[in-house]
Amino acid sequence: MIDPDVARLVRGVLWPGFLGRTAPDWLLRELDGGLAGVVYFGQNLSSDPAEVAALSAELREHRPEVLIGVDEEGGNVSRLEAQTGSTLPGHAQLGALDDVETTRAVGAALAERLHAAGANVALAPVADVNTNPANPVIGVRSFGSTAELVSRHVAAMVDGLQAGGVAACVKHYPGHGDTASDSHLDLPRIDLDLAELEAEHLPPFDAAIAAGVASVMTAHIVVPAFGDAPATLNPIPLRRLRESGFDGVIISDALDMAAIRSTTGSGRGAVLALEAGVDLLCIGNPSNLGPKQGATTDEDDYLEVFEAVCAAVADGELDRAIVERAAARVAWLARSVSPSPVPEIVEGRFSDAIRRVVRVRGEVAIDASAITLVDLRDRPTFAVASAHDPFAESLAERFDVTRLAAGPSLRTPDPQAEAPASDELTLLLATIPADDGVVLLSDRLGDDTPQRLAVDRVALVRPDAVVVSVGLPISEDAVLPLPVIDTLAASRASADRVTELLTAASTAAPMRHQYDQHHRNGS
Repeated sequence: MIDPDVARLVRGVLWPGFLGRTAPDWLLRELDGGLAGVVYFGQNLSSDPAEVAALSAELREHRPEVLIGVDEEGGNVSRLEAQTGSTLPGHAQLGALDDVETTRAVGAALAERLHAAGANVALAPVADVNTNPANPVIGVRSFGSTAELVSRHVAAMVDGLQAGGVAACVKHYPGHGDTASDSHLDLPRIDLDLAELEAEHLPPFDAAIAAGVASVMTAHIVVPAFGDAPATLNPIPLRRLRESGFDGVIISDALDMAAIRSTTGSGRGAVLALEAGVDLLCIGNPSNLGPKQGATTDEDDYLEVFEAVCAAVADGELDRAIVERAAARVAWLARSVSPSPVPEIVEGRFSDAIRRVVRVRGEVAIDASAITLVDLRDRPTFAVASAHDPFAESLAERFDVTRLAAGPSLRTPDPQAEAPASDELTLLLATIPADDGVVLLSDRLGDDTPQRLAVDRVALVRPDAVVVSVGLPISEDAVLPLPVIDTLAASRASADRVTELLTAASTAAPMRHQYDQHHRNGS
């Protein structure tokens, strides 16, 4: 039997997800019992803002100071616009534009969208400095690959969000930008010494603290300079965060990610995270991986963490005072944000910014009534997880569109293989009518990547094809056999600009991105 006082205390540091677009009974019951709040994911949200607002209002009836968080970064990562793709610029686009006032305005626009949905915590901005071009989970979610660039845009977005009455949460401390693996699937390791971390990866977090950021999310990464434990479970980096002057809420990244779930387990990881200095435990998205570790429902995922923390407090392994301090910080955050009057959301206000940042190389207009969109991407990351393809949907407003998913044909059993499996791609290409325009959609055009090699092969049989690159920018001096539209995002706003460019000869001059050379040489 769990002590009711302990149960209420523990609920105050838990932040679960749930399945479906209506609040399950267990969630409402836990809110009545003091649960800190919930995190919305794309599968929870319809495209109707009124429906989402009604869901938030129901949660607030059960707990007036509920914290409702949303992964809403703009660009590739949007939960509120998961059904269509984001209409706001993404971080990489804002970094390329390098206008902090535009970044601040995007932060304010994100706050408007969260308010309209009844949410009050934005899991943004991303403060990671993407120094590894092969990074599979950050990439264009970062403002750039230098600490100076990322720092000024992180501070601007924090300003915009919090001036709009929404708590910002910078992520992923102490920096996920130099990883070559995805912590949703693995436990990444960053082999940098403390001096390198201080110079290259920590400054954006310090800039966010100076801007008054309300919360910081940890990364599930091992940094040997801090010891062998993942940062979320490691008191050394979290102590450094407090010593930097941060007195807000430290939030864990999702405990259902493989970096924790497949190592310590979510329940044990929750206890270790609290001991390390985390205040609010993000349990995760129960729809991502399906049943795991015997769990079959969203409630099971929640109870695994809840019961583990309660047991640790009851048997004295976890000092109750630690949980009390964490719960007090979470309660402060809940009091500091409150529903505000919903301002009018003006659609398309950032169209000019998108036009300025999308780069064109070669002649890209297509003189055809039908287009075959060949998607070379392997799959979206768990962080992106968009429900629809905004490029196919945008192009369909001007063309008859057929979409071919070619990404799986580029996979090889040997990850070191130099060429993709050619037969399957060749068969796909043979199905495209000769009078169709051909658009290739790629997010990894670096030298010798499977997608780049596929572009070279397509050019041999369809030299009229156009490449749309939605990943990190390619090198200025890279020679490609086909014209390219470089968008830096796979959002609806970017897709609409691509559609404009494909339907008429562009008068836009090629643009050199402010994104630095290190990124342009990447994948």
